[in-house]
Amino acid sequence: MRARDIDGRSRISVAQQAFNEVVDGLPDETQLGIRVLGATYRGKDKKQGCLDTQQIVPVGPVDRTQAKAAVAGLRPTGFTPVGLALRSAAQDLGTGSTTRRIVLITDGEDTCAPPDPCEVARELAAQGTRLVVDTLGLAPDEKVRRQLLCIAGATGGTYTAAQSADELTGRIKQLVDRARDTYTAAPAVVDGTGACDGAPMLAPGVYTDREAFSEHRWYRVPVRPGQELRASVSVALDRPVNPDYGVLLRATAPDGRELVRGVDAGSGRTDVVSAGLRWSAAEEKDAAASPEPTPSGVQAARTVCLVVSNSFAPRGGTRAEPGMPVELTVDLVAASPAPDGPDLGRGWALLLLLTLAGLVTGLLAGLLTRWWVATWREN
Repeated sequence: MRARDIDGRSRISVAQQAFNEVVDGLPDETQLGIRVLGATYRGKDKKQGCLDTQQIVPVGPVDRTQAKAAVAGLRPTGFTPVGLALRSAAQDLGTGSTTRRIVLITDGEDTCAPPDPCEVARELAAQGTRLVVDTLGLAPDEKVRRQLLCIAGATGGTYTAAQSADELTGRIKQLVDRARDTYTAAPAVVDGTGACDGAPMLAPGVYTDREAFSEHRWYRVPVRPGQELRASVSVALDRPVNPDYGVLLRATAPDGRELVRGVDAGSGRTDVVSAGLRWSAAEEKDAAASPEPTPSGVQAARTVCLVVSNSFAPRGGTRAEPGMPVELTVDLVAASPAPDGPDLGRGWALLLLLTLAGLVTGLLAGLLTRWWVATWREN
């Protein structure tokens, strides 16, 4: 973190500035904790240096003054116990039913394994502790990139390489916003396929996947009669991409017929592109397309295919792998079709009402016209 290769400044000073700017903008209800690694032991004993991780701000309601003061005094040393710090940070956050997120910022790979940070990430994910780790790399180093990708991928998080102060500050702010959006549900890792046939079957929940540039990924959802499928997808822009991009979410039948396509959520955010849709069997025009009754007389669930497509293209020099982080939300609720519009095809009652309204309007207009003509002639 001593290297002065980010806008002519040291990596540690850039990280401190980014942290201060983010802390100033945090909502008052934010729960924040800070743990550091390789920041206090200045000796050369590796055994001692590889234990160098401390919680300098306990997890709790954000105290901006305390947080900024704690970070201001940090000075980098020589060891990088990423695995130990990651395991300790998970313990700092405790357990609970809500999603907890760690933002890991480092400019180097772990120099103290064991424990190996990738193994620690897999261990935490296997515990089902609703923990997501997002990683930020401050060095253009392939080993660091691979390690941080492994940590993020194991927990459903994202990896970003920050090469400037603005990139680092912007990405941390995006991650804070993302944490607020996904606070109540930890995404389950799922692997979409290239076609509906054989795609993973999804129950209601939140899922995370990765999608390559300009790719289509398929999933399946069983929808029973009387249910409405509601689905949304968000793609996190964790690397520079060309402008004029988009995300499309569609629901199709297994034979490829399109049932409905989503519309852009219109969030206005620049770090996430979202789309959503809703569909129920009641919207089918072809009754023959409905599932056949089972021997018990109850209609079986209908398989609906969800396909996520994107038109992203990486900027020059941007790595295409791994794919962009995708978060897919699936829900099934009681069907609630939108109210019918006031057109003449909805029943005789509406037609009669419109006819009577027209007659009354015509009679009133005629009477008013005769009165006006009679008055004009008298004058």
